[in-house]
Amino acid sequence: MILEIAEIQIPPGQQAAFEAAIAHGIKTVIAQAQGFMSARVQHGLESPERYILQIEWASLEDHTVHFRGGPLFPAWRAIVGPFFAQPPRVEHFERII
Repeated sequence: MILEIAEIQIPPGQQAAFEAAIAHGIKTVIAQAQGFMSARVQHGLESPERYILQIEWASLEDHTVHFRGGPLFPAWRAIVGPFFAQPPRVEHFERII
């Protein structure tokens, strides 16, 4: 299992619309992706325009090759991309304990 963590910054005042969009995108697009296991979104308290998206993938390739290289990625970005104040910072983690 691989954990993708994406740090997302949105413009001020767009929280409600972004939260609706990301929930819709996860439910209708990401959930269809090969190797998708689960997703959750965290909202910053001190930085209300900052979000952390966590997605569990069966393998790194499920995210980097199959999802990003397939037709679902443009659909996902069409839903959430308009809210990005800057490109998200994305890293992958592997559980060791």
